[in-house]
Formats: sequence, structure tokens, C-alpha cells
Amino acid sequence: MDTPDARPAATLAEAEEALLSRWPETRLEPSLDRIQAFVELLGDPQHAAPLIHLTGTNGKTSTSRMIDTVLRTLGLRTGRFTSPHLESITERISLDGEPLSPERFVEVFNDVAPYTHLVDGSEDHPLSFFETVVGMAYAAFADAPVDAAIVEVGMGGSWDATNVADARVAVITPIDVDHAQYLGERPADIAVEKSGIIKPGTVVVSAAQAPEVLAVLHDRVQEVGASLLVAGRDFGLEQRVVAHGGQMIRIAGLRATYDELFLPLYGAHQAENAALALAAVEAFTGGAALGGEVVEQAFAEFTSPGRLEVVRRSPSIVLDSAHNPHGARALAAALEDAFTFHPLVAVVGVMGDKDASGMLDELTSVVHHVVCTQNSTDRAMPAEELAETARGIFGSDRVDVDRDLASAIERAATLSETGTAIGESVGSGGVLVTGSVVTVGEARRMLRRTRGGTDA
Repeated sequence: MDTPDARPAATLAEAEEALLSRWPETRLEPSLDRIQAFVELLGDPQHAAPLIHLTGTNGKTSTSRMIDTVLRTLGLRTGRFTSPHLESITERISLDGEPLSPERFVEVFNDVAPYTHLVDGSEDHPLSFFETVVGMAYAAFADAPVDAAIVEVGMGGSWDATNVADARVAVITPIDVDHAQYLGERPADIAVEKSGIIKPGTVVVSAAQAPEVLAVLHDRVQEVGASLLVAGRDFGLEQRVVAHGGQMIRIAGLRATYDELFLPLYGAHQAENAALALAAVEAFTGGAALGGEVVEQAFAEFTSPGRLEVVRRSPSIVLDSAHNPHGARALAAALEDAFTFHPLVAVVGVMGDKDASGMLDELTSVVHHVVCTQNSTDRAMPAEELAETARGIFGSDRVDVDRDLASAIERAATLSETGTAIGESVGSGGVLVTGSVVTVGEARRMLRRTRGGTDA
């Protein structure tokens, strides 16, 4: 490939262009050599703050945001790294719950850029986009400095660039099949790769898992001398009641029970994520019970953009970044649980390497009509190809095609408002935009721009 751009960036666009000139996130070469060389040149910033490291198939970003909020409510300064981003690359690196400003992002990029080229010249392959942004995140956290770093893996675990650091607490969200071409076809195979973030002395806080996945985690914990806490055994969600704007929940933590918590997010999966996040914070802070008022305050402030997020009314438009069958299953359950759309028209745009058929199958119980579209990236599955799959599941009369995302959303809104999708006049229709983080991010930016922000 061409040599990555070596010039300092003057703007966020220039910094992003230079990063994108590197290996894309989808191109993998299983080695920590490049990132290790990079962070050594930066002074090993990954060791500057204790780390909470997250892996799993779904729920990582929501859970990391919850952990971040609770820690900040406790008075700690936090740094958070997540991927991919919804609308702006700056979202990947946050300090105290806020993405880096464009100016600060450029500064951090320029601070590390000279070292990227030293690594490029000394390794068989140049640093990738993802490796470079990971280095930037660790450098920004060390420079702040932060009291706690919350870091989400990009893919897998063992060979993920974030794994150059050692976690005090490793959080394992539910493990299912995704990125099968890279991680394996069975959950147990995927668990082997993801368990690589577990290091000697790490406290592992895991969601409920399939028995074969739990066996892999147990073996890894025994191998390296870590400890394992599992939802349903050591902590967990005890009660959940749907409420206006979210749900009321009770959580049995590691040291105390936290009752009557209002969670302003939808779906049982988000309640499970909240229990996982709370246990992770308890483990990180030494296993002591957290103050009830602190927990209540933190939970009331939880947000998770692009995850069952209502961004418009009349008709209601809901965004959800489910991008694999496991995520689509949780989405369908949450829609049945918290909403009464009739009809619900889904605007779906997926990536070409994803299990589109599996996702669409999971949505058949809640979606009346599908508008197949595509996002702006080269990785997007062509809308017509997606529609062929959708017709085999929903039938030709329940599937439309519109390659333009804005037009697809407009068409879906018309179908939901007029009842055309089910052949009758109704007044409670809704639109769901889903299938990919990129699709949801583009829709979110578009809808918020046209209305000057959310009116949800």
C-alpha cells in the first residue's frame, strides 16, 4: 500500500484523512508487535491508569457508557475508548464522558504522528487505522490524566490492539457469533479469542453465557490466575418493570441490592447491561457497596445513542445499531416489550460481510414492511442484493428498495403513517432504522440536522 500521510494535520478532516490512509479496521494481521512498538515509543501510556477492558459480541458500547457514568458520579476522572463511531471519529476517545473536541483530537493526532512513521519503517506492515487511534486514546488518557480507563475492544480480544494493556477488571458481554470469518463459527471458538483480555490478577465480570462459553472463560481464569464473577450466580438483574421512558429495575450487586432504579433505556438487554456495568464498577472499586443515591443519580443519566433511540415523533423514528442476529433478537424483544407500533416499517442497511438473512429472520415478528437501503461506505451490501434476501423472508409485497438512505426513511415514514404497509388506515405507525452502526450513524446525523436536534 502507499506510505501513510506524514504531514501534520491542521483540521479534523485532515487528521481523519491521514488515519483513513492506513490499513482499514476490517484488515487484520494477528500481531501485537506494531501496537507494542508504538506505545513503547509513546512512553507506555497504556499503563498510566487502571483499566476496565470490555469484550463480547453485543452491548459493549452501552455497557462502557454506563460504567463511565457511574465512575464519574463517584468523582473519578474517566477516559473511554469505543468503536466504531456513530457520527464523528472524535466519539472514539472521550474524557469525562465527552468526546475529544475536534481541536484536541487534532492535537493528539499530531503528537503521536511522528512515532507512527517510526513504527511503519521498522515493521513488516504499517500501523493500521485502529492501532493508531488506540495509541492516541492511551496517550490522551495519560496526558489528562484519568483515574480510570474504560476501553472497548475493536474485535475479538487476544490480538486486538487494545490488549496491549492489562485490565484490572475485564467485562465480558454476551458472546455469540459475529465476525465468523475472523473469530470462528461457534460461540466457544469466539470465546477463546475474546478471553485473551483476561490477564493474571484480573477480576472478570461476565454476563450470563452459554455453558460452552462459560467453560472457556473458566479455563482461562484458571490458567492465568484470575477470578470470575458471573451474572445470575454472583450478581444480576432481579426485577424489571417497563415504565414511561424506560424501565424500573432492581439489581443484586456484589455487595448490596440496589432497588427502584430508573433506567431511561429500553429493552431487557439494557437492564442486563446495567447490572453488568454496576458489578464491574463494584469490582473496580474493591467490591464495596456503592451508595444508593450515587447509583440512582448515575442510572438516571444513562444514555446510549443509536441504541433503541427515539429521534423523532409523528411518526416515531427509532434508531438501533443491531448488526448481527444476536443483536437483532434483542432488538425485536425490546420493541415488543416497550413499543406498540402498528405498522412498524424497518429501513435496513447492512454491511456486505454480515449475516443479513439471520438479522431479518429475527425481525419478522415485529416488522410489517422492509425498505432495503445502503449506507455510503464501500463495505455496504447493495440494496438490491439485500432486498433479494428480504423478499425470501418477508415476501415481495412487503419489501421495497431505495438505495438513498434519506429517501428510504421518507418512504418508510409514509408507509407507516398511512398504513399502506398493512393495507389499512392506522395512527400508531413507526419507523425503525437498523442493520449497521454506519447506517444508523448516517441516519442520526441526517435526522438531527433536518430538525435541528432531537425532539424525542
